[in-house]
Amino acid sequence: MTLRILHIDTERGWRGGERQALWLSAELSRRGHESIVAARPGEPLAARAAQSGIEVLDCAPVTELDVRTALRLRRFIRERQIDVVHAHTAHALALGALATLRLRAPLVVARRVDFPLRRNAGTNWKYGRAAAIIAVSEAVARVLARGEISAERVRVVPDGVDVHRRVEPASTDTLRELGVPPGAPLVVQVAQLVGHKDPINFVRAMVRVRERVPDAVGLMVGDGPLRSAVEGELQAADALEAVWLAGYRSDADSLLAAADVATLSSREEGMGSVLLDAMTFGVPVAATGAGGIPEVIVHGETGLLVAPENPTALGDAIATLLEDPELRARMAARGPERAAEFSV
Repeated sequence: MTLRILHIDTERGWRGGERQALWLSAELSRRGHESIVAARPGEPLAARAAQSGIEVLDCAPVTELDVRTALRLRRFIRERQIDVVHAHTAHALALGALATLRLRAPLVVARRVDFPLRRNAGTNWKYGRAAAIIAVSEAVARVLARGEISAERVRVVPDGVDVHRRVEPASTDTLRELGVPPGAPLVVQVAQLVGHKDPINFVRAMVRVRERVPDAVGLMVGDGPLRSAVEGELQAADALEAVWLAGYRSDADSLLAAADVATLSSREEGMGSVLLDAMTFGVPVAATGAGGIPEVIVHGETGLLVAPENPTALGDAIATLLEDPELRARMAARGPERAAEFSV
C-alpha cells in the first residue's frame, strides 16, 4: 500500500528532530511512499527537504494554535487526500490536531524528549487527538506513562542514523580557526546551549579533564540561550583556553568526526541521537546516563556513562579515554557495529 504522508515540523534552526524528520521523509519516499514536509520557509529543514527532492509546504504559524495556519493545512490534507499526518514536535501536534478535526487521516506524533508532560487541558486535548505516539526510547515511553498516556497508544521507535554517509573529519586549518591547536586531544559536544543539555556541566567537566590531560581542548558545537551563561562560566573558571564555542555550524558532522572523544552532558535526554553519529564515525563516547542515552551507548563497550550533573565524574570518564589509546581504539571499533543497529 502506497501512503501519502504530511510531516509537520515548524521549529526554527536545525537540530536532531529536524534531521530525523528529513531522514524519515526521504526513506519513506525511497520506499515508494509520498512525503510532503510542512516547515517554515527559509529554515534549514525546508531548504534541505527541497534539495532532497521532497515537496515542501510553507508553514509558518504565529502560535501553536494558529487557526489560520491549521485551516490551510486542513485544506491541503483534504485536497491531496493525505493518508497520515505526522507531527514531529509538540507544537506541530497542536496544529495537526486542529487541522485533522473530523477528517479521516490519522494523526501521529513523535515524542523526542523525556520532559514530563504538562498536566493541563491543552496537553490532554492535543495528545488525546493522536492516534499513536512514537517514543524515541523506553525512557520517553516511561515519561509518557507517568503522564497518563495509555500504553496501547505508544510505540517505541528509536531515532535512526545514516550509516552510509561519507564524512571527512575537519581539517587542521578548520580546527585552528576555531581555537583548537594542532595535535591537541579534542573533545567535541554537538548540542544546543539549552538547560536540559547542561552545557555548564560540560565546561566544568573539561576543567577536570585539564587537571589530568593539560593540553586537552573542548569544542562546543551549537548555540542557544545559555551561551552567555557558558561564557561567564568559562571566564569564572579561567577556562577560556580549555573550551571553545563554535556556535551553529553546518559542518558539525565533520567536527564530530575529528574528535578523539565525543560527549553529551545532558541532565535530561530523550535519546541522544548525536551519539549515533559519533559511533558511526568511530568516535568513542563519554556521556551522562540521562534519559534514553543508556539505550544507545553500551557502557564499557562503545563509551563510558556517568551520572548526570556530576562534572567530576564526566571529566574523569573523558580523561580516561584520552589517556588510554587502546581503550579508545577498542570502543571506536565497536561504535559502527552498534550504530548499524539504528540504521535508517
